[in-house]
Amino acid sequence: MKKCIAWLVTASVLMIGPGCGYRLEGGGFIHNDVTRVSVAIFENKSTESRAGVSFANELIREITAKTDTIVVGADNATRKITGTVRSITFSALSRSSSEDVTEREVTAKVDVVLTGAQGKILWSVKNFLATESYQVSDKVSGTTVDDEANKREAVDLIAERVAERLVSLMTNDF
Repeated sequence: MKKCIAWLVTASVLMIGPGCGYRLEGGGFIHNDVTRVSVAIFENKSTESRAGVSFANELIREITAKTDTIVVGADNATRKITGTVRSITFSALSRSSSEDVTEREVTAKVDVVLTGAQGKILWSVKNFLATESYQVSDKVSGTTVDDEANKREAVDLIAERVAERLVSLMTNDF
């Protein structure tokens, strides 16, 4: 009898849960019914040479991981995502002295457009901002190489965060 009741409760929860609109994060298609999309390397107007590739790669990774939309080549896509890295700027966030910066903040500004047939804009965002901080190597053991590696890592992290937020904005989870 206990097994029968437990089975009925479990079956009821499984049948009612999806009916109320509740679901786990992720899944679904980006922007309504976009089943296939291509993502072009972002145009890069910043001084960071890898930025356009980093932002496009992170967006592809996020779409693939969190949605049911398939990322394909431009020839096989029903929709296309293009983007522009408008700027990436660096500023001192904290200092150990007037000359020595210990932490920097990097800010990225991007535009992203989702287009459909005949180039019709389906969704877009302009001047989308993201910031991230990173540690600057100390004078004793650090070098400019370390600082450049930390800058690249900060740019990659911003690209990841931007992709997460953009995919969240594009999906219709709720």
